[in-house]
Amino acid sequence: MPDYRLSEAAKQDLIEIAQYGDQYFGLAQSDNYRAQLTARFSLIAIQPELYPAVDHIRQGYRRSVCGAHAIYYQVNRDTNTVDIIRIIGRQDTANAF
Repeated sequence: MPDYRLSEAAKQDLIEIAQYGDQYFGLAQSDNYRAQLTARFSLIAIQPELYPAVDHIRQGYRRSVCGAHAIYYQVNRDTNTVDIIRIIGRQDTANAF
């Protein structure tokens, strides 16, 4: 089964999403939202071509919008994995990469 890996920046993004969600939406809703993101990571790993390429942002990247965030990823065909690069909300993409 295809797998995914989170970059260090994506791991930090998830921590910040959790902290913000816990503070402003409560633990239950925050946990649910992170579960949705994790489920999307798995779907991306299984069907990486499902979501559009965003070469205008960064060559070789694809983007999947999930809730209020966009998941930016690359397909690594050599290792049969998907590399989740960033999970960003309203941030400026030019400064996120």
